[in-house]
Amino acid sequence: MTFFGTATPPDADGLPRRGGGEQAWAGTTPAFGTRIDPMAAALAAVRSELADLRLRVPGVRGAAVGGVDGLLITHDLPPGLEAADLAALAATTYGLGRQTAMVLGQSPFRDATLRSDGGYFTVYSINPTTLLAVLGDDGINVARLHLEARPAVARVAAQLP
Repeated sequence: MTFFGTATPPDADGLPRRGGGEQAWAGTTPAFGTRIDPMAAALAAVRSELADLRLRVPGVRGAAVGGVDGLLITHDLPPGLEAADLAALAATTYGLGRQTAMVLGQSPFRDATLRSDGGYFTVYSINPTTLLAVLGDDGINVARLHLEARPAVARVAAQLP
């Protein structure tokens, strides 16, 4: 017997179902109340870019992307480092760098590198509202970091809205 163009018999409630019933929808429709993150794919691509930067430049310990407001967007950091703290420090560095550029009459903030006894902290401007913070060991080649990170910043900028 054919019901509405399919050979599927009626369910227990006696009503005909289109081919496959609920099994055809399994895994394709989220359960009611499930939160869908529209940025999940973009953030996965950004995290992949951060991991690639860590692998391409010896001495990079990790990186984080945050807003100029200091809020964390995503990161690729090893355990033991607070990603939210790194994002907040990046925003502070950005604020100082931006103010310095304005006082000196130079172009908008692009990047800043801080060196301490334990290593380097570099902040790159991705766009007017987003920053990339990179944490490096003391032996990192900063010139190589800049050569690899600037194209990575452009790729991350293309991923974000």
